[in-house]
Amino acid sequence: MDYQYIDTPGALRDAIARLQRFPVIGVDTEAAGYHRYLDRISLIQVSSPEENLLIDPLALEDLSSLGVVTSDPKIEKIFHDADYDLRIMDRDLKLGVSGLFDTQIAAAFVGERSLGLGAIVERYLGITLPKAFQRADWAERPLSEGMKDYAATDTVHLLALRERLRTELEARGRMAWAEEEFIRREQIRWSDSNDEREAFLRMKGARDLKPRGLAILRELYAWREGVARDRDQATFRVISNQALLALSLRSPTTQAELAATEGVPQSMVERRGRDILAAIQRGLAVPENELPRFPPAKRWDRDPDADERAERLRDARARVAEDLDLDPGFLISRAMLDEIARRNPHDIEELLQVPDLRRWQVEAFGEAILHALRAR
Repeated sequence: MDYQYIDTPGALRDAIARLQRFPVIGVDTEAAGYHRYLDRISLIQVSSPEENLLIDPLALEDLSSLGVVTSDPKIEKIFHDADYDLRIMDRDLKLGVSGLFDTQIAAAFVGERSLGLGAIVERYLGITLPKAFQRADWAERPLSEGMKDYAATDTVHLLALRERLRTELEARGRMAWAEEEFIRREQIRWSDSNDEREAFLRMKGARDLKPRGLAILRELYAWREGVARDRDQATFRVISNQALLALSLRSPTTQAELAATEGVPQSMVERRGRDILAAIQRGLAVPENELPRFPPAKRWDRDPDADERAERLRDARARVAEDLDLDPGFLISRAMLDEIARRNPHDIEELLQVPDLRRWQVEAFGEAILHALRAR
């Protein structure tokens, strides 16, 4: 694979000047979250009709000049599943994107169910993408030639894929539907809204623990975060979530009990055993009236009529999705159907007032929704 590696300000300046000549480019990013504590952006791949570029954010202090390309709506940027790319570009580089074409969204609108880039490229272009470096550490330097070659393949086929999918969308009269979703996705920004002090409560399996177990889990979670941060290592590489849950449930107090806990390797006991046992002791020492608890679940007054309307809407969704050859969950989510059933709109104008309901969904499904709401 031919590519140019961009790691100096001069090379970046020249590359941007070349990219501005083209009406469409393919873009992807690589991050290091599988290996590192902070999932920072570590590589930006760009393909134009003439060349492939690998831009190194770790070597370049200022990438703000890329904004003249990424924010120019006259230059279409092709991503595949741009959601996380846009979030980390916003967080790490303060770059936004205008003029998005997302091949994952486009594929969903033409009825595809397997939406990974490899599956879509193979189906529409007959090309099998390599997988050897999917879990590579993209923050390591220097990158191997194999990693660079792999990274370039993520964008080199996007231009041809976009052409095939755009043709399919136009043939089905769904280009405007896809464009509405593209515009919505462009608005995605990084959010730090979650309270990290309560992050341990979001761990899968935490709800199975009693309050004392939650206190232990909170201490173990904080200990693991500190180790991972100090070592710049992904948290699961320090110790797994399953092991933390097992420790919180069993609350071992000796090295022998610790070694007997599922998911805790002997090497961990030898290197970190004292710290783990100390964290457990801190959890055991929390006073009864200070034990963490899950907030009470929000109670909803049951509305049998709304439940019946929601059931009719789900039946209608299944029929319309089959007619349109769309995945039912992509056509409209179950949560949205429940909200529509609760609001019970009487006409299209009222239906359009439902928060987050897309205009394309109303066009595709609106009359069926109103018919289902009126049915008995």
